[in-house]
Amino acid sequence: MRALRAGFAALVLTMALPVVAWAADRAKLQDFLEVTGFDVALESIRLSAESAPQMLGMQAEDFGTEWTRLTTDVFKTETMHNLALDILERTLDDDMLTHAADFYATDLGQRLVEAENASHMKEDDTLKQESGEAIVAGLEQLDSPRLDYLKRMNEASDTAGVSVRAIQEIQVRFLLAAAGAGVIELQLEEPDLRELLSSDEDVLKEEIAEGALTGAAYTYQSFSDEEVLEYTEALEHPKMRNVYDLMNAVQYEIMANRFEALARAMQSLQPSQEL
Repeated sequence: MRALRAGFAALVLTMALPVVAWAADRAKLQDFLEVTGFDVALESIRLSAESAPQMLGMQAEDFGTEWTRLTTDVFKTETMHNLALDILERTLDDDMLTHAADFYATDLGQRLVEAENASHMKEDDTLKQESGEAIVAGLEQLDSPRLDYLKRMNEASDTAGVSVRAIQEIQVRFLLAAAGAGVIELQLEEPDLRELLSSDEDVLKEEIAEGALTGAAYTYQSFSDEEVLEYTEALEHPKMRNVYDLMNAVQYEIMANRFEALARAMQSLQPSQEL
């Protein structure tokens, strides 16, 4: 399943997840995580922990060798999978699950999942970004229709348009949790913090769009234009859009949950400092 936005492209706190009358059972949901690649997308959340100290004006090195141990413990795969299953049991119905699983179970779907899983877990973001930018530049020079397919693909998998609000919300939740744990001394009230973080919203929107495009160009470089178009059209189907709105909300909530847990756990590693 396609990755959610890198780094802190996370949760909208006020997003209400619907409770459905006939949710899928847990065993089917576990199969769903695997066939769609959503299980690997969840595991990749731990890679975003690298940016946590920077938000506090620190570096991971400031915490010594304990940082790796701490993030490994907080971002346990089993913990994140169970959180996802708990939410999906209440929100994902059989019809949506079957529609998405049927597509990803096809030959094209499984090759897409393989490519997406590899992209999710690739830790060298610089190489990925540079390669993606080079591909996009080449497509622009050729005036290739593939560029439009990739843009449509990104729009289809983020139909709620939550990325900008999400990055702001998870920063607020993480900073408030860090302040509550005594890791930092927060000088701003929550409304002022939100206003500060929203001041660069237009720039953030542009950065997210550019990052999503270069990421897609890199991830799907081995697929033909026809296959990319087929995937784009599959993602544009109303049922798949609903699935992705839900998957985005689930992954965003898990990321926010784990970053709040990380803030609390950091209390044992770093004395309070002023932000």
